[in-house]
Amino acid sequence: MSQKMKDKVCIVTGGGHGFGEAMARRFAEEGAKVVIADINPKAGQRVEQDINATHGPKTALFQEANVTSKASWEKLLEVTLKEFSGVDVLVNNAGTTYPKKASHTVTEEEYDKVITVNQKSIFLSVAVVVPYFLEKKAGTILNVSSVGGIRVKNGLVWYGATKAFVNKITEGLASEYGHSGIRVNAVCPILGYTDLAQSFMGVDDTPENRAKFEASFPRGEALKLNTSVGYVANAAVYLCSDDAAFVSGICMPVDGAATVFAAGVGK
Repeated sequence: MSQKMKDKVCIVTGGGHGFGEAMARRFAEEGAKVVIADINPKAGQRVEQDINATHGPKTALFQEANVTSKASWEKLLEVTLKEFSGVDVLVNNAGTTYPKKASHTVTEEEYDKVITVNQKSIFLSVAVVVPYFLEKKAGTILNVSSVGGIRVKNGLVWYGATKAFVNKITEGLASEYGHSGIRVNAVCPILGYTDLAQSFMGVDDTPENRAKFEASFPRGEALKLNTSVGYVANAAVYLCSDDAAFVSGICMPVDGAATVFAAGVGK
């Protein structure tokens, strides 16, 4: 069976856990070289070692990175080019939130963090990586957004606003740089059972609460079947592969129809 991402070089931020880890692993399965950029060395090195043990040495490389620092982005690009002689795909996955709560009780520190990590990081990625893509007249960017950027959820308003920003800049960048051979898309997951799940759910992350959540939208049972983060990795493989060569500027909900269900479609 042919590999959809054979010989592509992919940078995945936040690649040491959650959606980022799942994408890094799937990209490697599909023949890509993967740079795991993460602020947590222990997590990033674990994923690097696992991928290399499974797919061969020098398939994955961990690079410690702070996505809110331009100097860190510059180092990340430098190391990637030195190790793999190119970059084909950039996945802006690193993100954060705050515990679900009334919007007027969110602290200034929490607000600043979610704005900087979720928005400024993508600004910096464009400033550093897009000039390289322009030079080679090719490149793919995938931004990991959220269904919260489509329908903002009570108690997560400021977070949702950052993801609405991600959706709009995805559309704008796709339009601005499309003639230069650059594709830009976003994937909008509903939830992954990661270390941030409890903050998003607003309740304890227990099997009982997961079951209630999964029962609340049409394809909730598929969340469990896809190991909660694998469903995003599958979508990412498509959007970052040549199968999607004519797909740019979309913000794809991968949510088991939760967004349209919440909007009352079909009721």
